[in-house]
Amino acid sequence: MQRVLGIGGVFFKARDPASLGAWYRDHLGIDIEPWGGAVFHASAPHSAVWSPFPADTTYFAPSEAPFMINFRVADVRAMVDQLRTQGCSVDERIEETPQGIFGWVMDPEGNRVELWQPPQA
Repeated sequence: MQRVLGIGGVFFKARDPASLGAWYRDHLGIDIEPWGGAVFHASAPHSAVWSPFPADTTYFAPSEAPFMINFRVADVRAMVDQLRTQGCSVDERIEETPQGIFGWVMDPEGNRVELWQPPQA
């Protein structure tokens, strides 16, 4: 039987793709390619998670989008401080769990973005 090997990408609609790409470049440091997207190269031991949420979840709030993107970062607190300094809409809460440290920011189109600092190995 053929099997899925992992996540190959995250694709979503945007009202203004170029402007939104520039926001992700300027505030999250994502290298946006000329074609409008970014390529991330995974390194062990980190992995990507695929997880459907219940239709009535409030975890993505205040976003009304049916998805949320999670980005791995080296230091959630430093990233959140940087975003706050840049005037971004940052959630005040930082969550520490056995799975890592989490923080959140809203992008200009109202999508909740989760920032994840993996636990130290």
